[in-house]
This record gives sequence, structure tokens and C-alpha cells, in this order.
Amino acid sequence: MNRRKIIPYKPYLKELARKLRNSSTKTEILLWHELKNKKMKGFDFDRQRPIDDYIVDFYCKDLMLAIEVDGESHIGEEEFDKRRQERLENLGVRFLRFNSMDVFYNLDRVVKEIERWIDNNA
Repeated sequence: MNRRKIIPYKPYLKELARKLRNSSTKTEILLWHELKNKKMKGFDFDRQRPIDDYIVDFYCKDLMLAIEVDGESHIGEEEFDKRRQERLENLGVRFLRFNSMDVFYNLDRVVKEIERWIDNNA
């Protein structure tokens, strides 16, 4: 099923996304190693991807799937994260969210959950 839709983004986010890629957290790096180079069931993921007015941790255009790793930087930002997710879901983006501790200590389970989501939604 090809769900791909081009969602424009604000140009100023491009430089911010580059800075975020260069300062990734350990858990983002761990998950990125599982997603990059089409390792995740052959799907291409981007990291720190600008979409609309926001940047998501990981994004697959073909699945219109955003994956977020919620760590310390999300503490106190729950309302912002909720508004951002609702806005992007209204544009057709689907979300998977993982706690950074789950990524760090249970990476295999996180990977299996992403694979299961792809099997059920691709």
C-alpha cells in the first residue's frame, strides 16, 4: 500500500534538524543503527526530519510513520508533544513513541514492535 504524501516543512527547520542530528542522544543513535540503510524491512527512514512546523526523531515517508524517542528533553513538553502529534496526525502521519529507557534497555523489543507495526500497516 503506497500511502506516501509530500508534506512541506518550514525552511528554517532544515538547519535546526541538522544540529539535532549532530547532537543525537545515545538512545537515538542506538535506534538509528536499527533503522538506517533500509534495515527495517527494506523501508527508508530519515532522522530528525522536518515535517510541517515540526521535527520528528525518525520518519519513513513511504509509511508516513514517525518514531519518537521520549527522553529527558520531553519532560515538561508533554502538551507541546501532544499538539505536535495531533497536528501531524491530521496530515496523515502515524506515530510510534518509545521511552528512551526502553530503547536503551530493551532495544530488541522496540525493534520487534516497529517490525510488527510495519507488518500490520504497510
